[in-house]
Amino acid sequence: MIYEDLAEFAAALPPMAPIVGLDLGDKTIGVAISDRLLSVATPVTTIRRKKFTQDAEALAKLLRDREIAGIVLGLPRNMDGSEGPRCQSTRAFARNFTRVLELPTTYWDERLSTVAAERALLEADTSRRKRAEVIDHVAAGYILQGALDRLRHMRSGS
Repeated sequence: MIYEDLAEFAAALPPMAPIVGLDLGDKTIGVAISDRLLSVATPVTTIRRKKFTQDAEALAKLLRDREIAGIVLGLPRNMDGSEGPRCQSTRAFARNFTRVLELPTTYWDERLSTVAAERALLEADTSRRKRAEVIDHVAAGYILQGALDRLRHMRSGS
């Protein structure tokens, strides 16, 4: 089930189960996974995209192996908040992937997540080659951490 509302997504999650954050690109899918308390996002891997069926199988295997309970997909809105072709592509991926693996799925506004990831890697003095290898799953970490922080604030009533 795909939830536009984060509160509805949160209500659909079982307790003490990790969720995944995905940064969908044309060539890669960055993957980050939360802890079971839904407090910390950890960048895990980057899946090189081939065809949807292969991508979905690789992703589904990873999610099953890690006992993932829900999916947060980065939604690449335009800077003015509108949705363009990349958002449509992300929403299509979500619809198609829920047919492969039925997990609660939601979106997180990912504007500037790659910029933030790049800045963090530069501050860590990461080489250009290494940055290229890890940027997608670090960006997925920013996406997931944003959603986790919002979920925590919702639970605490702030």
